[in-house]
Amino acid sequence: MKLPITDTIVFLVYIIGIVVFGASFYFRNKTADAFTSGGGNLPSWVVGLSIFATFVSSISFLALPGNAYQTNWNGYVFSLSIPFAVFFAVKFFVPLYRSINSVSAYTYLEKRFGPWARIYASACYLLTQLARMGSILYLLALPMHALFGWDIRLIIIVTGIIVMFYSMMGGIQAVVWTDAIQAIVLISGALASVLVLLFSMPEGPGQMFAIAADYDKFSLGSFSLNFSESTFWVILVYGLFINLQNYGIDQNYVQRYMTTKSDKEAKFSTWLGGILYVPVSLLFFLIGTALFAYYKAYPQRLPEELQAMDMADRIFPYFIVNGLPVGITGLLIAAIFAAGMSTISTSLNSTATIVLTDYYQKYFGKNASDKSSMAVLYISSLVIGGIGIVAGLAMTQVKSALDAWWALSSIFSGGMLGLFLLGYISRKARNVDAAIGVIAGVLVICWVSLSPTYFTDGAWVQFKSPLHTNMAIVVGTLSIFIVGFCLGKWFGKPRKVRERASLQKASKP
Repeated sequence: MKLPITDTIVFLVYIIGIVVFGASFYFRNKTADAFTSGGGNLPSWVVGLSIFATFVSSISFLALPGNAYQTNWNGYVFSLSIPFAVFFAVKFFVPLYRSINSVSAYTYLEKRFGPWARIYASACYLLTQLARMGSILYLLALPMHALFGWDIRLIIIVTGIIVMFYSMMGGIQAVVWTDAIQAIVLISGALASVLVLLFSMPEGPGQMFAIAADYDKFSLGSFSLNFSESTFWVILVYGLFINLQNYGIDQNYVQRYMTTKSDKEAKFSTWLGGILYVPVSLLFFLIGTALFAYYKAYPQRLPEELQAMDMADRIFPYFIVNGLPVGITGLLIAAIFAAGMSTISTSLNSTATIVLTDYYQKYFGKNASDKSSMAVLYISSLVIGGIGIVAGLAMTQVKSALDAWWALSSIFSGGMLGLFLLGYISRKARNVDAAIGVIAGVLVICWVSLSPTYFTDGAWVQFKSPLHTNMAIVVGTLSIFIVGFCLGKWFGKPRKVRERASLQKASKP
């Protein structure tokens, strides 16, 4: 497919404008503090839209409609858990991190349990972000492939290289400001897509709802207490744990808490970014359902190679190219592409920050100058970006990018939320209690995630996990917390008692 000249111009102007705007922040990024936290002077509404845009990446804009087209609204239950996570973030997480005054999300874990906890959590985060970057690069390539017929692998490679350059030039200030622009444009694009789909039905908007109801497309999933399938409760609990992890210990979010001027502004940003996603994600699922009804009413408009359900991620990009008015197509494609670039840039910036603060400055350059710190930020961005490209190429082999992202994020996150909650809630848990809890949690996560694939026959089949793989992060988190909490309760002493004993021992001649 080829874009009309008008759409091509809109696309190029928008992309060039975003890249130039982001790169213009290069002159404000002469120090590591400016590169990683923006000096703590960014407006709260901009940071809030940036938090929202962290959710609304290519994963949301392309994979959520694909998921709704392929199945139903079961995935929307994930969004319903966000307000609960935001409440805990505003009440507990934001004040905690701003009181520590560290740009790293994992400084607290080191203060509570020692260096090993910080290394464990930061390593899990790095792996999660690699999976995330791979998913987004793949989903960015889909509309470009639909537009120009270019090879998806080539698009992933070229896009990754462009984003690495853009991230290194702009720093966190460019990421946050461009995120705000993407948020506004993408919401407008989603609304336009829904309206075009509804009023393109041969019998009017009501036909879409009738067709969707006939195929049970509005179902939120079974309400039975069955944790071996993707029921309402499985997705709700999974979403609650993932979003608590996002707001509680994800560097992308914690780093944004540090970019505002005050606690009050940071809390406002958190509420704005989280609550806004609930209605907007509803739009994405409505798009997927409307696409299903649209191509049921007009089956001849969908190419035969896209009619298989495992091609669901490619339906919306195809409609954007062939079903939207001239001008809107170019703007929407450009916004999706630029939003994906911003999201990947966010991941690159946050992972580079972790490499600098949790590894280089901690173990190699405790008194590092801004020049050497900036060099580390640049080099780590290049290395991590290259690995992200490889992950994106691997994503071309999966059926659903959304399912792959959810599965990988559960495995790589390693239940590190459990470690954070253990340190925050338990007064008695010791370093050794936390370490044993982490080992137990990782083993449980591996069992839930991998046993359905490998324990399929013979004597091993009886050891296969009965739980849905999305429950991996749930049981992993609970395992870490419960094991560490119980060990601390039985064998540990309160922190104040331990600290007093240590001081008495140190004062003896």
